[in-house]
Amino acid sequence: MLTSLHLPRDAAEAALLAAQPGSAVLAGGTVVMPAVNAGAHGWTQLVCLARSVLAGVRIENRRAQIGAATTLAEIGRHPELEFLQAAIESIGSPNLRNLATIGGNLFVAQPYGDLAVCLLALEATVAVQSTEGVRELPVEAVIADGVGDGIVVSVGFELPAQGSWFYRKAMRRQQNSGAIVTIAAWLPVEDGKVAKARVALGGCGPRPRRAPSAEAALIGRKLDAQAVEAAAAVIGGDAEPFTDALASAWYRARVLPVHFRRALLGE
Repeated sequence: MLTSLHLPRDAAEAALLAAQPGSAVLAGGTVVMPAVNAGAHGWTQLVCLARSVLAGVRIENRRAQIGAATTLAEIGRHPELEFLQAAIESIGSPNLRNLATIGGNLFVAQPYGDLAVCLLALEATVAVQSTEGVRELPVEAVIADGVGDGIVVSVGFELPAQGSWFYRKAMRRQQNSGAIVTIAAWLPVEDGKVAKARVALGGCGPRPRRAPSAEAALIGRKLDAQAVEAAAAVIGGDAEPFTDALASAWYRARVLPVHFRRALLGE
């Protein structure tokens, strides 16, 4: 039963409170409040980040550092983060995007969490505050294992060069839905060939996941229809599709290579 609500003034105080047994961290409230309203939780206190000064976007030398409590709407409006606009606008409703935060999106259950899919493709790092100080973790580790008794302070990533970023989400838009499949890819090209490939998938497993077989099929090749077709032919092996109210596992497996080709080739 909830008995208290805390409003810490900074990340260190928030981490101290979050480490106490029975605590839950509240940012935008789109994940925590439904559980609170349903009574489906075992928390005794909420640690609200509203006064913790963890919001805002800073960009220096083509690297973005985004406070954990920054809303999806704020990110979508930032002129230097325009490449993420399509992903942001594919998430829920405007009302939800005005509340949901980048920090919270890291922990949203699939088939939601499309921004987390993008952060995985962008090779983001996550600054985590605990009672022992601040440490930086790869976003893969946070998505896989959480942050223990710490709190997310900020998320950082390099801005992709023009033409190296790709995103596509297949969904049932009229239902404001989660992903049937989501594809995000960061494919820097040097000397006409893919120098590095990071392909991330949503709706293809219990958490956002990389597609290592597809990445290997792209590296060192010209980014053309033949290379994309070769990657599409193996990407199914990187996925672990599931059945829910939006789509069956069979359907997700069938459409994944189709939307992967469309994402990279603009079909």
